[in-house]
Amino acid sequence: MRLGVFKTKDSFTKAFKQRLKTTYYKEISESTIRERYNVLGILVKEEISKDWLNTEKLINDSEEKKVYYFSMEFLLGRLITNNLMNMGIRDVCEAGFEEMGYDLNEVEDFESDPGLGNGGLGRLAACYLDSMASLGILGYGQCIRYRYGLFRQKISNGYQEERPDNWLNDGYVWEIRRQEKSVDIPFFGYINWENQKPVYYPQEVIRAVPYDVPIVGDDNNIVNYLRLWNAEPGSKYPDHKSPFEYESELQKISGLLYPDDTTYEGKQLRIKQQYFLSAAGVKSITAEHKEKYGTLKNLADHVVMHINDTHPTLIIPELMRILLDEEGMEWDQAWEIVTSMVAYTNHTILAEALEKWPVDIIKPLLPRIYQLIEEINRRFTLDLLEKYGYGKTDLIKDLAIINDGVVKMAHLCIVTSYSVNGVAKLHTEILKNIEMKKFYDLYPNKFNNVTNGITHRRWLLHSNKELTELISSKIGTGFKSNPRELEKLIDYIDDFEFQEAFLTVKFKKKQALAAKILERQNIEINPESIFDIQVKRLHEYKRQLMNALHIMSVYNTLKARPEFKETFVPHTYIFGAKAAGTYYFAKKVIKLINTIAEKVNNDPDTSDYLKVVFVENYNVSYAETIMPAADISEQISTASKEASGTGNMKFMMNGALTLGTLDGANVEINELVGDENMFVFGMSSEEVNAVYQNGGYNPKEIYENDSEIRILLDQLVNGFFENVDRYEFKEIFDNLVYRDQYFVLKDYQAYKDACNRANETYKDRHQWAKKAIINIAKSGVFSSDRSIKDYANNIWHVNSVTKG
Repeated sequence: MRLGVFKTKDSFTKAFKQRLKTTYYKEISESTIRERYNVLGILVKEEISKDWLNTEKLINDSEEKKVYYFSMEFLLGRLITNNLMNMGIRDVCEAGFEEMGYDLNEVEDFESDPGLGNGGLGRLAACYLDSMASLGILGYGQCIRYRYGLFRQKISNGYQEERPDNWLNDGYVWEIRRQEKSVDIPFFGYINWENQKPVYYPQEVIRAVPYDVPIVGDDNNIVNYLRLWNAEPGSKYPDHKSPFEYESELQKISGLLYPDDTTYEGKQLRIKQQYFLSAAGVKSITAEHKEKYGTLKNLADHVVMHINDTHPTLIIPELMRILLDEEGMEWDQAWEIVTSMVAYTNHTILAEALEKWPVDIIKPLLPRIYQLIEEINRRFTLDLLEKYGYGKTDLIKDLAIINDGVVKMAHLCIVTSYSVNGVAKLHTEILKNIEMKKFYDLYPNKFNNVTNGITHRRWLLHSNKELTELISSKIGTGFKSNPRELEKLIDYIDDFEFQEAFLTVKFKKKQALAAKILERQNIEINPESIFDIQVKRLHEYKRQLMNALHIMSVYNTLKARPEFKETFVPHTYIFGAKAAGTYYFAKKVIKLINTIAEKVNNDPDTSDYLKVVFVENYNVSYAETIMPAADISEQISTASKEASGTGNMKFMMNGALTLGTLDGANVEINELVGDENMFVFGMSSEEVNAVYQNGGYNPKEIYENDSEIRILLDQLVNGFFENVDRYEFKEIFDNLVYRDQYFVLKDYQAYKDACNRANETYKDRHQWAKKAIINIAKSGVFSSDRSIKDYANNIWHVNSVTKG
């Protein structure tokens, strides 16, 4: 039980009104939502500070190893509710607000989503921070404090427009500026060898200022933090730039997430961002460690640095630089330390995402860092020559860190890290047997798997309180701290009353989503219809395009065969996705989806049976309403292309049935629930990879021989969509007919059949509820608490500080 401000409703209301007066000089009756939000945030942060200080004391008295999780993204979502719930004070606050005549939900909804991520990579990292704190593991995030995030999506005339996401416009109540912990990050310049030692003379220096955001553990008084680095003017201005030019370039470093890298300047900015994050984090971590222990020789005994995808790879040469140049260690000693404390998670097999940066950009930008990468590569290739001999020069070139004028960041990670993990069983097997087989043959003991997970605290307890209460009424509350206990629901899958209660909860959540869509986009949807939802980053391999083509097919059938309405359960297809600003084809797909929506939603012949919604600016907060409302979870990526996925887990935990390929974590969902409780279709990963290897697929043959597909594709270019130029979607037509590298046409009929099975299954509402409850019961294994325990036990070798 909390003491002080949050002990009782009365103590809270008294403190709240007093703080409102001293902060804004107002009575509660005159306050705005913004003011009430800020005052609540201040009071909660002050309460957090007590636990934060106690955690710091615990750390100082402990020898437990710390984990520093480096990621270019942390998609946190709103922290206000998360903090209230994890601290156990939400009920007190809700009662206090009610007594004062206000709605706590209104204040919670005021908080902006921090613009610190894009998709699954950043949301996973945020889930992991929550789980580390809740499990008592000393884990700390390292990221950039992006001023404008990725972008705020605006749909205009069906097209995506990218607007600045000005999430820091009114400040961020949770962050704490740590000016005294600032570090200088050097760029450009030259190296002189003086007294047989390298001395770096940078041309410009940028100051990295940390802002710490507390990460509150669940009911355990532990507070970790996410450190966000802000770029500010440093101690050395470049002589060749005007102050205005320097300031403009400076702001870009902590300006946008993933700036356009199709130009030389864009690539340089990306590398600048990555080194800025990596160097700032490593400098602060090593300085803190040396202050405590007086040496860095035991750094690997107390610290793990985890690289989340390749973006923070430069922590490796930066660590080597500090140990060699500042600590005066010999190479072998420094290398032993670094290779004992750096771990790497691979998140993709897509070549475009395995970063390769041109030497002619890295070398002048980071002269000393490039020298160290070059030396790591030299020693590595010598080892390969000794192992394989000169007859394997092609193999050695393939494995080299530097080759063909580029630095291969994934190779640097694999060579240096003591652990390399995939994020789902299938993904890891593909890495070991196909994509990284040559490295696996070289380092078989490095490779391992940790399947991704989601924090059930946000994605069930917080976002679906009604379902949480229903589950608690049957199996108790143990699942809240141990989500594996959801398995107890298996005893109730045939309980008619429980099925009815589940369907009632689902309908309520569908009504909530329908109300939000009506409010935001003025589109009315029927909560009695099937909510068939695909929300994820827009990419060709995720095949939103296949979903769109099937919707066109449903529309055509409804128009051509009125009797079809008698067997077709009304559907609402909901999409949410952002396309990278320079990803032209993906943005065309968004335009197509919105064009389909305009046509079908406004056709009186079909609008009662078919609606299409593309939700604008999909983000974490929107997802908290979407996930609980879904009936069908579309997970239809080309097999072998999705590393894991986490949206599939969120939908599953909220009682949606998966319609998908055996890709990523879908494979593990299928192992748990069986074919009878999801809708599996499409090519297997083995079949996909066989086609890639052997060829033989000609999509034009399908177009010419399949009358339905020919009609659908012709409709893209024959004026079927009245309000767009008839050639608006010519690129999509050409891609599907002449390339179709992600097998949309090849998998289409199997996908359509799976959709039809889902439609038929939904007609028996209680059988559907049974299948949904089975999915919920089996979802506990996908908690990020399980994932973090796997990391802690098998990779990081760390313990909880809350045990015993």
